[in-house]
Amino acid sequence: MSGRKISPNLALDQRVAERRARGERIVHLGFGESRLPVFPPLREALAQGAGRNAYGPVVGAEDVRTAVAGWFDRRALPTAPDQVIVAPGSKALLLALQLVHPGDVLLPTPCWVTYRPQAVLAGKRALGVPVPDECGGVPDPDALRARIRRARTEGRRPGILVLTSPDNPTGTTAGPALVRELCAIAEEEELLVVSDEIYRDLLHDPRRPYLSPAEVLPHRTVVVTGLSKNLALGGWRIGAARFPADEHGRRLRDDVASVASENWSTLAGPMQQVAAYAFAEPPELRARLVADARLHGTVAAAVHERFVAVGATCRPPTGGFYVYPDFEPLRAPLARQGVTDDEGLQLLLEELGVAVLAGRHFGDDPAALRFRAATSMLYGDTREEQRAAQRAVERGEDPLRLPHVAEVLRDLERALAKLTAV
Repeated sequence: MSGRKISPNLALDQRVAERRARGERIVHLGFGESRLPVFPPLREALAQGAGRNAYGPVVGAEDVRTAVAGWFDRRALPTAPDQVIVAPGSKALLLALQLVHPGDVLLPTPCWVTYRPQAVLAGKRALGVPVPDECGGVPDPDALRARIRRARTEGRRPGILVLTSPDNPTGTTAGPALVRELCAIAEEEELLVVSDEIYRDLLHDPRRPYLSPAEVLPHRTVVVTGLSKNLALGGWRIGAARFPADEHGRRLRDDVASVASENWSTLAGPMQQVAAYAFAEPPELRARLVADARLHGTVAAAVHERFVAVGATCRPPTGGFYVYPDFEPLRAPLARQGVTDDEGLQLLLEELGVAVLAGRHFGDDPAALRFRAATSMLYGDTREEQRAAQRAVERGEDPLRLPHVAEVLRDLERALAKLTAV
């Protein structure tokens, strides 16, 4: 890893912060953080946990793992506390799984920027597979079979299949039929499925069918989740994983616990107090989750509409807070401005006051004119503005009519008009 740079999304967020500190106005679509105020009862739980200053069990205290198990139970995944590990963020758990399970890693392309570097850290090869036309986050089944065959002829040994739904970067959700087909391939090929479900509670339409791979393939699936996205607690670093209940699952959990014992020791005690409250999902917390999911969906749909209006193609977002437009229909006018790849498009948009992250950082073809736009930073620059956006949704009003939200959307419209004017 010598010579590698900081993760591109973190670097972009830092660059935007520096520009804003100089007084520049910029529409920040480059960083996937849920920029919302902390729910007050979560603050209270954190304060109550201040006395939890002992290290405690590596896998997490009993009360926390019981709450996490109940969270999975309510999502059609019966779970015992001894199937659970909590950690300082799901990112740590994802890397630990890469370290302990053998074989190369099959990744949807495009995918979250961290999966591929983690494979490199673990001494593995990341094997990219294109996503289906209708969604991202999971590989196309036919392409997956072909990639596995090719890898084996090359002397590689695929061992892990990563699935993400809802997805970062495309903001889409894999349907049940597609999940079943991919699980069948994982069974045939004896792959461990790592199902990253950190956006699961942010489906824009709660009536949308959702199927976890762990429902189909319980003995081969580890589910990873956390509180960074659904409860806007990214800086608090709270993640959890559910392991299979059989002997293989127990060995895998023990191996991950071994990595944890030499790496992060345990989730910080005050954060375990927060996790015990949050994963238990009391009614007031559920109400906040439902309202925030509507806010994310409303704003993501508005940004999607603006990209499509200028001629880009884009899958409609169904979960989380991302859209992934393709400006290929506008290649000719963009080429007249010197833009021929995704990095050039990102840089031109930055000049026009819009920060996005080029598709190459997600494993996409650099020659394509695609990028990820994260919409979760558009609710306001202050806690008061962000809370106003939440209250609008809670009252059944349109948050897009709030002056500060409408203004940033107009800034985006103006930048896109300049981008496509030639």
